[in-house]
Amino acid sequence: MKSVNRRNFLKMSGATLIGLTCGSVALRSQAQELLQTSDPTAQALKYVPKSEVAGSMCSNCMYIQGNEGDENRPCAIFPGKLVAADGWCSAWVKRPG
Repeated sequence: MKSVNRRNFLKMSGATLIGLTCGSVALRSQAQELLQTSDPTAQALKYVPKSEVAGSMCSNCMYIQGNEGDENRPCAIFPGKLVAADGWCSAWVKRPG
């Protein structure tokens, strides 16, 4: 087993911290494309950009992510895509609280 001195440990720790930070930013930046109704997953889950179900829309679903009030936000159901806050899909579940 190789011994790690304090200097190497600090170098590795700093590189790890930078890697985790950059990785997190890169993952968040991937959610740039607006979900299209022609997307196979959107079709399978009957996604629509304007909800026709009273009181049920992406903005009050437990899977929505991002900042409250944004017109388009990331969704855990559609990784790498943005959904309309006024949209709806069959995976909709009311957000607790």
